[in-house]
Amino acid sequence: MSNIHATAIVDPAARIDPTATIGPYAVIGPEVSIGARTTVGAHCVIEGRTTIGEDNRIFQFASLGAQPQDKKYAGEPTELVIGHRNTIREFCTFNTGTVQDRAVTRVGDDNWIMAYVHIAHDCQVGNQTTLANNTTLAGHVDVGDWATVGGLTGVLQRMRIGAHTMIGFASHVGKDVPPFMVVDGNPLAVRGVNLVGLRRRAFSDERIAAIREMHKLLYRQGLTLEQARAAIMALPEKMPQARDDVALMDAFVAGSSAGIARGGSVDGLPSSHRNGGGRGLWRFAGRPAARWPAGPLA
Repeated sequence: MSNIHATAIVDPAARIDPTATIGPYAVIGPEVSIGARTTVGAHCVIEGRTTIGEDNRIFQFASLGAQPQDKKYAGEPTELVIGHRNTIREFCTFNTGTVQDRAVTRVGDDNWIMAYVHIAHDCQVGNQTTLANNTTLAGHVDVGDWATVGGLTGVLQRMRIGAHTMIGFASHVGKDVPPFMVVDGNPLAVRGVNLVGLRRRAFSDERIAAIREMHKLLYRQGLTLEQARAAIMALPEKMPQARDDVALMDAFVAGSSAGIARGGSVDGLPSSHRNGGGRGLWRFAGRPAARWPAGPLA
């Protein structure tokens, strides 16, 4: 018995694994490849040079592999590549890449992608991420492994979201988000360390202590960015378990062209409402990594 519904329109050139399931009224283009045990819901449209791995669940009305929403696009053969075991909910839209960047939009493995999420051209989404309803990624955005993005969040083009981050509901991401941080708001602000996520992933006490220290060095000590990075790189001498975490943070900060998100609240109060509240992390060496305004609580 065929797993392709009688009302589905599947191009004969499409490569569909015999164990994949294609629902009613789905449309599958000629350059599409769908792996084993993947299910495609009713009324989905999958087109372009799109490769989908195994054990994915794609819900009804998703649009995957359409041309990028980029005025420079001139029909070049770019791609969308989706890994394994992803959940892609209703009305998601993922576009192919552009030749001005990697020429491929990529979604990794084991991601939980909720309804109405848009992943634009050339985005690179890692593994084990959660993108809540109506998350919108503009072009060329990178999302690290285990990142969580709250619903109705918009991410500006070319921003980078680090691994193990948590972005709150309805945020505007206009700066890079360093690994392990909790951020939210418009303008975006760092609120602290994603302790809940790290503990769920069995980070050791030593690793968590080192990550908390990195947060303090970047946002709470009034150091320049170069001073903060130097102090961060020294942490493994006392906390060897955190060596990889420190390397991840330093590489992320060093590679930030847009600048990283500003410091935010301390103990639940906005930075503007208390002495020592972080005003922002500067992208230029020699300026304070975190600026601390003076003034009474209000």
